Amino acid sequence: MQIYSALQMGDYHLQHCEDYLVIADAGQNKKLIAVLDGCTMGRESYFISTLAGKILRKICCTYHWRQWYEPALAALTTEALLRTILADLWTALKKMQQDLLLEQQDMLTTLIVLLADEQHGEGIAIAIGDGLISINGQTTIFDQDNKPDYLGYHLHKDFSKWYASLTQKIYFNDITDITIATDGICLFQPYQRLPAETETDPVDFLVHDTTGIAAEDMLQRKLKTLEHIYGLRPADDIAIIRMIKTVA
Repeated sequence: MQIYSALQMGDYHLQHCEDYLVIADAGQNKKLIAVLDGCTMGRESYFISTLAGKILRKICCTYHWRQWYEPALAALTTEALLRTILADLWTALKKMQQDLLLEQQDMLTTLIVLLADEQHGEGIAIAIGDGLISINGQTTIFDQDNKPDYLGYHLHKDFSKWYASLTQKIYFNDITDITIATDGICLFQPYQRLPAETETDPVDFLVHDTTGIAAEDMLQRKLKTLEHIYGLRPADDIAIIRMIKTVA
């Protein structure tokens, strides 16, 4: 499995990139990828997206090693493992909020997280807030009219009840070409005039086009191509991760 990623600050943001991305092993043959987008109207929202991402990476690292000597943990289904990871993230964020005396305004970040079982080729993706999930050519854009359902809105609730209420879930049983991205992927805008024949769809170019697949920095190159060839730059921050099955 080849994994590509890119993170870029949008033109509307002058000081900080409020997006963050995570690529981590969550167990034997279990790969977790996630993108987070801090709320621009929140307070220093680059902080919570980064903090939540780093906590998520730490949890995955811990589980990766624990599964070698905890058979019950290794036997969890993909969804059960993801639910357990999110529960740990939930607990850690609540503790961090208490320790640092953070208010709800400090905790507003979206989260798109995907856990894939590379051995069995199946997995689950969950979107908390806005963003994009593309599974083998089938693209779903989650758009809540610029009022995303941020994770921080729910930290005071019971985790089990909150998790049971989630509806933005996608299950898959094949991994060929998968992408997750923050909603910045839908907010490209022209910054210079170019001939009409140079027009392209940024979402299709980043999510489906396989040009440059041999390069590890394929997505970064695509962002540069959009800027310098097609005259398009993201207005909002963008975090994107793409997983493509390699042929042995």
